[in-house]
Amino acid sequence: MNPNEAPATRLRTSDTEREQVAEILRAAMAEGRLDLTEGEERLASSYAAKYRDELRPLTADLPDGGRHALAHTPQARAATRRSLQRHASFILVLAGVLTGVWLLSGAQFFWPVIPLTFLVIGLIKHARYGRYRLEYTVGRHGHL
Repeated sequence: MNPNEAPATRLRTSDTEREQVAEILRAAMAEGRLDLTEGEERLASSYAAKYRDELRPLTADLPDGGRHALAHTPQARAATRRSLQRHASFILVLAGVLTGVWLLSGAQFFWPVIPLTFLVIGLIKHARYGRYRLEYTVGRHGHL
């Protein structure tokens, strides 16, 4: 090694990152992509990993790094439902407030329909595409 070269640094992994990989591996086992023996070996390796680069090979041969399987677990589906319910509740509360303001204003035109239209469109998009969010965020936040 050249004395002027800086040594390559390896980043240590966190418990959260190890657990994310373990969740991906469990989801892949549930889908049947990994058999029990191989899944258990990879799980043991994920919990034993000290560096981030040791985690990457554990999910590299899974479709989309295993994030697709992770998005279809019961926990992910429940989280999506809760998120959608919170979004709908927010819109209902805001609709009540806007309608109250409209009643107090005495305006002829029901102007709350304009912001509520955009909010409902956002809710529809959330309901339709929100389930895909987990597939893309796990890799970004987990650095996998």
